[in-house]
Amino acid sequence: MFDINVGTVDRALRILIGALLIVGALMGYGLWMWIGVVPLLTGLMRRCPLYSLFGLSTCPHKPS
Repeated sequence: MFDINVGTVDRALRILIGALLIVGALMGYGLWMWIGVVPLLTGLMRRCPLYSLFGLSTCPHKPS
């Protein structure tokens, strides 16, 4: 359905930030921190629906 559009650095940052936010939620810093599920999942799947919507990609182009 979606092409891979999240590059290596972008992916690592999404996973790190998402995991940190979820840990914060588990520690009781606020329910809003559960938003970390979004960057964590998009990092793990390497697909970002918003990137697709706007035609963006942080992946290097593959040679044809």
